[in-house]
Parts: sequence; structure tokens; C-alpha cells
Amino acid sequence: MSVILGINAFHADSAACLLIDGILVSAIAEERLGKRIKHNPQFPADAIRRVLKESGVSLSDVTHVAIARDTGANKSPKIKYVLSNLGKSYKAVIEHYRRRQRMDDVVSNLAEICGVKPSKVNFETVNVEHHLAHIASSYYVSPLRDGITAGFSYDASGDFVSGMATRCDGNNIEILDKVFLPHSLGFFYTAICQYIGFEEFGEEYKVMGLAPYGEDLYQEQMQKLVSWDDSCWYKLNTKYFGMHEGGESGGVDERGHILMGRLYKDKFLDLFGGAARKDNEPITQREMDIAKSCQKHFEKAAIHCMKRLHSLVPTDQLVLAGGCALNGVTNARILKETPFKKTYIQCAASDDGTSIGAAYYCYHNVLGESKQYYMDHAYLGPSYDDTVLAEAAGKTEFPSQLFSDTDLFKYVAKLISEGKVVGWYQGPSEWGPRALGNRSILGDPTRLDMKDIINKKIKKRESFRPFAPTVLKEHIANYFEQDVLSPFMMHVVKVRKKWRERMPAITHVDGTARIQSIAKSTNPRYYELIDTFRKLTGVAVLLNTSFNENEPIVDTPEQAVSCFLRTDMDVLVLGNNVIEK
Repeated sequence: MSVILGINAFHADSAACLLIDGILVSAIAEERLGKRIKHNPQFPADAIRRVLKESGVSLSDVTHVAIARDTGANKSPKIKYVLSNLGKSYKAVIEHYRRRQRMDDVVSNLAEICGVKPSKVNFETVNVEHHLAHIASSYYVSPLRDGITAGFSYDASGDFVSGMATRCDGNNIEILDKVFLPHSLGFFYTAICQYIGFEEFGEEYKVMGLAPYGEDLYQEQMQKLVSWDDSCWYKLNTKYFGMHEGGESGGVDERGHILMGRLYKDKFLDLFGGAARKDNEPITQREMDIAKSCQKHFEKAAIHCMKRLHSLVPTDQLVLAGGCALNGVTNARILKETPFKKTYIQCAASDDGTSIGAAYYCYHNVLGESKQYYMDHAYLGPSYDDTVLAEAAGKTEFPSQLFSDTDLFKYVAKLISEGKVVGWYQGPSEWGPRALGNRSILGDPTRLDMKDIINKKIKKRESFRPFAPTVLKEHIANYFEQDVLSPFMMHVVKVRKKWRERMPAITHVDGTARIQSIAKSTNPRYYELIDTFRKLTGVAVLLNTSFNENEPIVDTPEQAVSCFLRTDMDVLVLGNNVIEK
């Protein structure tokens, strides 16, 4: 029996997963547990303990530990860069050896956090390069294992690479090309994000949400920042960017939040005609226009990359990964404007997902196994039994009712149709950054005021950020112009004109929505709730946002109760227990 522990550590979104004989049995990001710090980059001690517990195995049962980092990879370009930038890259060299030392300590780290002696564990350690782990995380769990599949990963950086192009066939992932630092589409997008005032790590989604409010007035400036032609994937103009000077990755401040050095140079100020917006200053039309131009330029770069990739791997099948693959507008355009018509992006496309990629790369390439596993759902996190749910429900001052399944769906669907905001907590938590129907806050998409209600009373976030719809798989084409399966909320598509006014709570200012399609086979309870709502209202869609309030998505029932009590949420559903204020 093979038991593979996959880890992403000392990099943003640290996480752990467990494979038993090729089946992914558990996966969770460190941020959901323990100190509950968004994008936690520390060693995933709590996540490791949790996946072992959820899977019913101990560290002594683990045969392989697969780590999504290979500090020995890409030595030549690293050395070449250091030699050409001796005055600026010393910090990066120091950080390289710091990471290497931390990785060398993995055996003792694991033994310590699991409370066993190092002599009692006997696993083989396998290091997998960052972007190879990204592509493996989507390819090996995709339905695209028959025939040739193109693979592309792009993000800010990992193991000195920001992009990787591959040809996937059977067990083999052939690396065709890499984009080395300092060139990075991820750093370009994040630098713009910082300049318009979103300075915390991982706030690029705010740029996507803000972009539809702007006009594409800064293309000339964007072209000076990032360019491409037939001979390359993309190039950054390093006169405007500072990230290539190196520095610690994974450093945190007193809150435990990832430290973000400024990625742009002062030349940005001249390029965009003024100082950067501070995070406490109002957002003006200038920021909206810069966001729009940034998003449009990123889309063009991505389309260029996909067409170039297709020239190397002429197939209609594509797997994507990396933080840039979370850009849903771009993903929808790739399907419409490139020869790739069958695409797959696993639900944790960002760095947490590399833990899965490392584990599956180990399974297929180190062990040589060919068993296929298809990730058609994201419900791979911790779950709690009915007794625990009932105990949590009983700890509020509000009465709790216990329903049968049939009565539950009818009752909750009616509450939603009456304008109630419902916290929906069911089964195992979702793997990845998005709530997909088990740790969700739900609302009626047809109510004009629902978006503002949830933003002001619960989420307490910027008003320009849209909410997503979950739609029954069979009804996608009825409501949306692009009939695309999107089980992991990875595509932003146009809402059909006749439904834009009828579903204002999930329709963004540009007439789009980031959809989640749901199949009965992957989440019968969530599907049944939406179908019951459809029978009641004639609309097979619910507004779905993550169950949290400026924090990681809730993990335990107690956390769900706490969020319910401190916000203006109307109803909490823990399994079959319904609590109403």
C-alpha cells in the first residue's frame, strides 16, 4: 500500500493532502486551521495532523512525503541572474539557502508535530519543482487523460520560474519551456494591484472585481510594462519592477500576514501620472481605469500564451494551474478564442494545490502507478458528525429545529425566497479558496438589495465586489451566454440579457457572473436545495458566497455559529439543524 503525504510549505497557501493507493482522501490548507491566518506560509503542521486524522493513518504509515519545492531546480538561470545582479540579488541568495535548510529538516519537523520519534518513521522524500507540481495537480486529476493534453502553469514565481509549458501524455509530463524570473505575469498583476491600493497578499481578485467599472485608457502604459512576440511568452520591463532584487518569501508581520515588499519602482508614478492610492483613500475613476487596462492586458498576454502553447501541442485539451489560472474572465476567453475546447482547472489552482501535484507526481512517476483519479468535486476537507453539529446548534440563545431532509430543503428554500440570508454548513469542507456549497452563505439572486445586504451586514467588504451564482448543471445555457461547466467557479461569463435585471444580486456591472455549476452526483444536498428553490420560484440559481467575515472560510461548527452570531445573518443551517434569529 502506498500512502503519500503531499505538502506545500514555506510558500504562500501552505497545505497538506493524503493519497492512499492513488486516491485523494483528504486535503486542507493551513489557513483554515489553528491560527486561521489567510494565505498562511508557515509549515502546515495543523493541516498535516488533520489529513492524517481524517484519513485514519499515522505518520509511521506514510511511505512517501512529496514536497512541492525543489531548491536544486533551475540552477543555471539562478546563477546567471545572480552573477549579472550581484548588488541586488544577495537577499535572494540568502533566502535560497534558508529555504533549502528548512526543507532538509522535513523529517524532524514531521516527527515533532506528529509526536513521534524520527526513528519511527520510514518514508522517502520526493521534491517536485513548483510549476511541475502545479501542472501535475490539474493533469493527474483531470478527465483529460486520454490522448495528448497541453499543460500550462503561470503565477508570480516558484523555484525561480513564473511560467511552464508542457505536453502531457499518459503518466508523462514533458516540460517544453519555462519562463524564468524576473519575467512574470503574476508580478505584473500584483504590482498594479499594489499601486491602486490593494496592498495585502492575495488581493488580485479585487482588481478583477474593480475592472468592469473602468475604461481601458492605459493600454499604452501596460504595453510598456509587459510585452510579447512570436519568439517569447512574455517579458517584463524591469525598469519598472523591483521584485527581481530578491528578498525573503514567506516572511510574516506581527499579525502573521505575509510581508509584501513593493513590487514596482518609482517610475510607476511617472507612468501613471501620480502617486499610488493608499488603502485608506477613496477609490477614484483613475484606479478603476487602471484596473480595467491591467485586466485587459493580462487577458491578451494569456491568450497569446495559449495560442503559442497550441502551436507546440496541437490538441484541443488543456489543463491550467497557478495563481493566474484563478482569473475567471481570462479562462472563459481561452475557451472562446483559442483552439482549446476541453479545459480543466482543479479547485485549488493556487499554491495550496501544489501539495496535490507533488503527491500525484510521486505516485505516477516515482512509483510508476497508472491508476486514474478524477477530481469532480472539492469536498475533501474535514467533516463533523451529527452529534457535534447538534451540540454547536444548541449553544446559541436562539431555538434550533431538527428537520428531515425533504422538509429541510423545502423550509430553507422558502426562507431564501423570502429574502433571508442563510449560512449553509454541510458535510466535508471544500478544498481550495472558494465555497462551493458546503461552507456557503446563500441568498436569493433575484432580489435587488441582496448584494448590498450581504456586503454591509455580513461580509463587510468593498461594494464593488460581485457575488457568484450557483446554477444547476442542466440549466446553465438558460441563464448564461457561454454554456461552460464550471464546478469550481473558475469562469466568468455573460448573463443572458433577459436575466440580468431578474437576477441583479449575481449580475456584475458589466453583465457577467462567475458561475459555479452543480451536478447532483457531486453534491446531492446542495443540488436538491437549489432544485427545490427552482420549483418554488422558477429560478435554478442561488447566490453563493463564502461562509466567513474577513477571515478564512469557517472550518468547525463552532466557527460557523460564531460568524452567525456576530453578523446579521438570519439563519444558520448545521446539517439538518436550523437556527433562526
